[in-house]
Amino acid sequence: MALSYKARRRWSLVILLIGLPLYIVLAVTLAGMIDRPSVLVELAIYVGLGFLWILPFRFVFRGVGKADPEAQDAGAKKNGAEDP
Repeated sequence: MALSYKARRRWSLVILLIGLPLYIVLAVTLAGMIDRPSVLVELAIYVGLGFLWILPFRFVFRGVGKADPEAQDAGAKKNGAEDP
């Protein structure tokens, strides 16, 4: 199921404002449950968990920072411009 540009922008905002803080609390809690490892191992755990959270949401964040492609196509058709 493909999400529209607006839906992807909204979901990315929800994920960043609600999901990411919850994930950070979960990651810190899980890392705190194990005995304190060396600094390098602890750093590797946090870096790994930092990359792990984005994997399920790649499709939501892809292209969100760019201009809306649907608005550009609609604007070109509205102005009478042809596609090359």
